[in-house]
Amino acid sequence: MTDITPVCPMTGASMSRDVRPMTLTYRGSSITFDMPGWYCDESDESIHTSEDMKVSDRMLNILKARVEGLLNPEEIRRIRKKLQLTQTQAGELIGGGPRAFQKYEAGDLLPSRAITSALILLDRDPAAIAILKNGRSNSVPNSFS
Repeated sequence: MTDITPVCPMTGASMSRDVRPMTLTYRGSSITFDMPGWYCDESDESIHTSEDMKVSDRMLNILKARVEGLLNPEEIRRIRKKLQLTQTQAGELIGGGPRAFQKYEAGDLLPSRAITSALILLDRDPAAIAILKNGRSNSVPNSFS
C-alpha cells in the first residue's frame, strides 16, 4: 500500500501532515486544542481523516460537558475507580449498558444528566453503591404503597 500525499483543492499544492491549533465554540464558550491533519501552507485548507476527527469530536464533547455541567471523562474514570467497578459493571449498575463507561471515559459519548447526577451522589457516598448492587430491595422505601 502506498501513501498518497493529498493535493490542496484550492491551490493544487502538496499538503503536509501536521498538527495545528483549532478552536471550537459551543454556546459562547471555546476550547483550543492541537488538531492533526493534512494542511496546505499556501491556503487555509485542511483535510482530516476519520481518526483526526475523533480528536475534534472528543474535544467538542469535553467543551459541551463543561458548558452543560456534565462530568468530563477524567472525573467519570476517577469516580468509577473509587467505586471499585469495572467499566462493564458501572454501565450495568449505574446505566448506559456494558460499553457506556468505555465511551464516556474515552470522551466518545457524553453522559446524560441522570448518569452525571448518579455519579456525583455516589462520589459523595460511595457506600450507596450497595443499594444499586442489591437491586434496591429493601433499602429504598416504596413511596407507592
